[in-house]
Amino acid sequence: MRLFIILLSFLVMPVANADHHLLENNRRILVLGDSITQGGHYVHYLDAWLVKKFPNRRYEVINAGVSSETISGLSEKGHAGGRFPRPCLFERLERVLAKTRPQLIIACYGMNCGIYQPLDPQRSARFQNGHLRLRAAAKQYGAEILHVTPPIFDNHDKHGFDYNSVLTAYSKWMAQQTDSGWLVADLHTFMSQKIAAEKTKDKKFTVQRDRVHPNKQGHWIMAQSIISYFGDTNVSKFDNGGQLLAKKNMNAVVKRSIAFQKAIHAETKPLRPGVPQGGTLSSARELAKTLETDIYQAP
Repeated sequence: MRLFIILLSFLVMPVANADHHLLENNRRILVLGDSITQGGHYVHYLDAWLVKKFPNRRYEVINAGVSSETISGLSEKGHAGGRFPRPCLFERLERVLAKTRPQLIIACYGMNCGIYQPLDPQRSARFQNGHLRLRAAAKQYGAEILHVTPPIFDNHDKHGFDYNSVLTAYSKWMAQQTDSGWLVADLHTFMSQKIAAEKTKDKKFTVQRDRVHPNKQGHWIMAQSIISYFGDTNVSKFDNGGQLLAKKNMNAVVKRSIAFQKAIHAETKPLRPGVPQGGTLSSARELAKTLETDIYQAP
């Protein structure tokens, strides 16, 4: 009977609990992604959760997301009005890793990787190979990597080709890689379920007015998915990520995050025009020290 109880406890244990070690030993965290990541809100919420959950630890979370970027190296004709092709992560990855020396990489790609076209074996292979290349680079630097499946594409129930089907296929492939030891947070399924539930109450509900970029509510759904992966499902009680901390604390977290984001881009010079840059990682770390009280002390 005792053995049965022990086995049952393993069956009901959230899978995410097995990955708590990611946050116990890895304090330098690098977040990679496209414009959704560059937008930053879900990274701010994740950073704020780390402050709330582990007030005695000091994490360094660097958001290195770049708008328009892919992991597949593909670009559609006339992208950005023909001004420049989509940037590829691997043009800058070595520079970013050398500067940040991350212990944990959180990577969220896919939205741009299929270049908004129907599912295609060659494009799918490029997406898959991109993840394999990123894994190899992470291993070279001794970093663990958490692959995050892409957010949904909200087609607003319009008829015709629905690009979300491509992202679903990409996400299923990623989830299957857990059989090979990959760490995968299935944001796509998590977000799909959340949005579908809301649409049953209001058909016009959306967190992506342009079908691609989530608003703050959408970013909070994204953050919840990643936080849940780390074993904390209690965050669902908060209506938005801003409730994780008092306003003063949250503002300081965002200020610190933006400083690191601008600094890593200033030091690594991504090719895409218009990426915010400023300062250095050293100056961002100095700012982080001055913000300690505002971040960690209860108002």
